[in-house]
Amino acid sequence: MKRSKYAIKLSGVLLLILLPALSIAQKSQAVITGEQKKWHKITLTFEGPETSENAEYNPFLHYRLSVTFYHLESGKQYTKPGFFAADGDAANSSASSGNKWRVHFTPDETGRWEYLVNFRKGRFAAVSEEWETGVSGEFMDKTTGMFTVDSSDKTGRDFRAKGRLEYVGTHYLEFAETGEPFLKMGADAPENFLAYEDFDGTFHSDGNNDELVKSWEPHVKDWNGGDPTWKDGKGKGIIGALNYLASEGLNAVSFLTLSTEGDDKNVFPHTNYNTYDRFDISKLAQWEIVFKHADQLGIFLHFKTQEVENQGLLDNGGVGAVRKLYYRELIARFGHHLALNWNLGEENGEWMENHPTPPQFTWQRLSMAQYFHQHDPYPRHIVIHNGDYFDDLLGSGSALTGPSIQTHHSDFHTVHDEVLKWRTKSAEAGKPWAVAVDEPGDAQHALVPDKDDPEHNLARKNALWGAMMAGAWGVEWYFGYDHDESDLTAQDYRSRDLFWDQCRYLLQFFEENEIPVRQMEPQDDLTKKEDDYVFYQPGEVYVVYQKTVADIPLDLTEYNGEYQVRWYNPKTGEYLQNEEISAGQVHTLSAPDLDENDDVAVLIKRDAN
Repeated sequence: MKRSKYAIKLSGVLLLILLPALSIAQKSQAVITGEQKKWHKITLTFEGPETSENAEYNPFLHYRLSVTFYHLESGKQYTKPGFFAADGDAANSSASSGNKWRVHFTPDETGRWEYLVNFRKGRFAAVSEEWETGVSGEFMDKTTGMFTVDSSDKTGRDFRAKGRLEYVGTHYLEFAETGEPFLKMGADAPENFLAYEDFDGTFHSDGNNDELVKSWEPHVKDWNGGDPTWKDGKGKGIIGALNYLASEGLNAVSFLTLSTEGDDKNVFPHTNYNTYDRFDISKLAQWEIVFKHADQLGIFLHFKTQEVENQGLLDNGGVGAVRKLYYRELIARFGHHLALNWNLGEENGEWMENHPTPPQFTWQRLSMAQYFHQHDPYPRHIVIHNGDYFDDLLGSGSALTGPSIQTHHSDFHTVHDEVLKWRTKSAEAGKPWAVAVDEPGDAQHALVPDKDDPEHNLARKNALWGAMMAGAWGVEWYFGYDHDESDLTAQDYRSRDLFWDQCRYLLQFFEENEIPVRQMEPQDDLTKKEDDYVFYQPGEVYVVYQKTVADIPLDLTEYNGEYQVRWYNPKTGEYLQNEEISAGQVHTLSAPDLDENDDVAVLIKRDAN
C-alpha cells in the first residue's frame, strides 16, 4: 500500500509500530556528528550510492532521502529532507562526487530521539509526494536508530539559547525556547551578498556581471581568530561582515539565493548558469558555513528565493518539478537554521510593462507558499515582497504569514501607514500577519551612506521609528543605486555605520524597558498631534514618539496606581529625564529642553509595585 509522506509525518502510532520491527534487521547506522544538544545542529551522514553532480542518473532529481525523527516522550515528529553531500567535506575539498548522503536536524526536546530513513529511487522521486515513490534506493533505506539529546549550554545572542523562531499566529514571531518576541533590524543590501569570490562555482567568470563579484575585503579585519573558514583560510571577508553587523547590534541579513536572469546574475545554487536541476555541492556547503556562523551570532537569515526578473524562470512561474527541487534543496540544506524566513519573491507579480520572464499570479504565489508550508517541517515565517500587493494572499486559506514590504519614496513617509494597513487587513481577514518593512525608501536613494547624510533624520523618523511604532516586527535597510556602496556594489557595511547606531538605540529602548509589544496596538490619535506615533496597552504602557517636540496630553482618569515616565533621545540613545505621575487624572507631559525640530520618545509605564 502506498502511503503519503504526510501520513507518515503525522502518524505517531504508525511510526511506533515500525521502529521496533525494523530495528531487528537494521542495514547500517548513520554517522552522527554535531553537539547532541537541544537546538544544536545534529547531522546524520549515510553511505549511499556513489554518484556525482553531473551523473547521467541525476542524484538530485531521481533519488530522495527523507528522515523522520520521533520523540517518544513528547510525541513530536518531524520529517526532514536530506541531500547528496558528495564526499562529505565538499566545502574544503570542492568534491563533486562521492557516496555521502546527509540530513541536518535541530532537536527541540531533550532525551531520546529515534529516526527512520526513507531512501527512494525513481524518475522524479525527489519531487514526488508519495512516501514509497519509485523503488527502494537500498543502502540506508528503512534504517532506524536513536540518539540522546542534552540541554543547550548557550547564552546571549546565540540562537541556540533561544530556540527556533516561529510564526505563532500573531503579529510577532516568537522563540520556541524562551517565548520572547524577536524584533528584527538589519541590512537588506546588498542583495548579492552571496556573490563572493571565495565561494566555489562558475559564476566568477561566466560573463554575467562578473565585475559585481565581491571580495568583502573591507571586513577581513573583522574576522576573529577561531572564526570559521574553508579551504585553508577562505571566507574571512564574508564572515567578518557578519561579525561587524553583530558588533553594531544588528540581528538580520538578507540575500538572494537565485539571481539568474536578475540584476546581479552571480548567485545561484546550481552547477552553472543554465542548469536548474543539478546543484553545486561545494558552494552550498560553503554557504552553510556562513549561515551557521550567523546563527551563532544571533543574525536572522532572510532567504529571498527569487526576484522579479526571474520569477518565471523555473517552470514558467509554476510549482513544477524544477521549482520543487530548488525549494527542497534549500529546505534540506538550510532549513535546520533556527531563525529564518522563506521569501517567495522580491517585487513579485505582474506590475512591469515588459517582464523578462512570465509574471506570477495568485495561484502560483499561493502554491509556492503551500510548498514551503508542507515540506519544511517547522512553523516557519513565509513571506512575499510587493510588486503586486497582497490582498489576494490574505486569510487562513493562505500559507503566507506576512508581507515583506517595499516602499517607493526617498523620505520614507509611507512606511508607517503601510505597516498599519497590512496589520489591520490581515487581522480582519482572520490570520494576523507579522509585518516587516524590508526595503524602506526608494530605489535611487533609500538608506544613503553616512558621508551623504550623517544624521539620517528622515530614515530615523519616518522609517525606523515609523515602522516599529506601527507594530512592525522588523526593518531591513536597502542601499539606493545612485550612491556608493549600493544594493549591488556594497562590500562595506561601515558605509552606514552612524545609522546602525540609531538602529541599535531603538532595539535597546524596547529591550531595556521590557516593552510588551505583543500586547500593544498602534493608536496615533491618542495625543491629538498629527505627526505623533503612539503604541500602547491601555492603562499599562504607552510609547509616544514625536517627530517634533511638543507637550503630550495623557488621560489616566480611568486607571489607578503610579506610572514611571522616561524621556529618550532616539538619535543619541540617551535618557533625558525620568519622572513619576499618578493615575486618576489628565496629565500634560512636557518634553525636555530640546530644539522644536528634534524627535523624542517617551515611555509611560505603570509601576509594577
